[in-house]
Amino acid sequence: MKLKLITFLLLSLSNLVSQEINKEKIDNYINYIENNNGGIGSLSIYKDGKEVYNRSFGQEKLTNVSYNKDTKYQIASVTKMITAILAFKLIEKGSLKLDAKLSEFYPEIANSEKITIKNLLEHTSGLGNFAIKNGAIWVNEKVTEKEIFDEIKKQGVSFEPNEKVAYSNSAYILLRMIIEKKYKKEYYKIVEQEIVKPLNLKNFASIKSNPANTFESYKFVQNWSEIKEIEYSNVIGVGDIASTTRDMNIIITSLFQYKIVKKETLELMKPTIGKEDWGRGLALFPYGENFFFGHSGDVLGSHSRLIYNPKDKLSISYATNGERIPANIFIEDIVSIIYNKEFKLPEIK
Repeated sequence: MKLKLITFLLLSLSNLVSQEINKEKIDNYINYIENNNGGIGSLSIYKDGKEVYNRSFGQEKLTNVSYNKDTKYQIASVTKMITAILAFKLIEKGSLKLDAKLSEFYPEIANSEKITIKNLLEHTSGLGNFAIKNGAIWVNEKVTEKEIFDEIKKQGVSFEPNEKVAYSNSAYILLRMIIEKKYKKEYYKIVEQEIVKPLNLKNFASIKSNPANTFESYKFVQNWSEIKEIEYSNVIGVGDIASTTRDMNIIITSLFQYKIVKKETLELMKPTIGKEDWGRGLALFPYGENFFFGHSGDVLGSHSRLIYNPKDKLSISYATNGERIPANIFIEDIVSIIYNKEFKLPEIK
């Protein structure tokens, strides 16, 4: 009986920590960033399925830029989490199998007779990064899907399937193409059908939906100036989606409430703590004793993080289009504030 009481009190204390989010301390942290031209972005925090904090910052430092609460950020590779969800929705329907071979769809790709859908999802395929050609990013300008596919073929594989884990943009381009084949629709239409409409999202869109009211990317050299980003139509299903942080949080909260896929499906997506850093569309983000699942996104000037702690039913969504403090440091500090841990204000370089 005493053991049960102690366990109950410990669990209650854990939940209490995450419920009592110190909003003033988060505001002070963001004030420090804003007052020192330390970044441009938006932060949303959800607890128990409801938004408990939302703040945008730094935008007033931009000149001749119109924006409002619905202005979207490019969320880069958080897009991959959506692509993985769409693949698993097909798997749930029996339209696709985790052990299906890539050769069933694209036999021209090296090792396609060995590479499975599961390998594509969890970055164990051995495929590389189509966005880098001859040591440089080449997708800043519009290219054709055939050019991208040819580059994937040319790069081949660097290891055998399941030999190790290596993050692969090429794997997710192929996965998106397979999803389109199965749905018989373009990616943006699938996102609208399976994600946007069911969740009633107002500010979440793939690039071919022509999302309006979206921030450009900026860098700081004495003041904020716009930079040229990648061409997002070259990275459909890999890094093309634009969203607000609120809509991002709605998605990951809904995912962990089993509103998008079944519980057993979500378990397949998650990495196994202690064994994997990458799952199949979700990565592990450990902060001390607190474990979050989600995805990160980084392109030339835009960065995003979307993470969820199932224990405390807590999600954090962050997007920046002007980064001076690395997104990883920002999120680590926010987690420290939420869980009342010590941290130092980051240096703004």
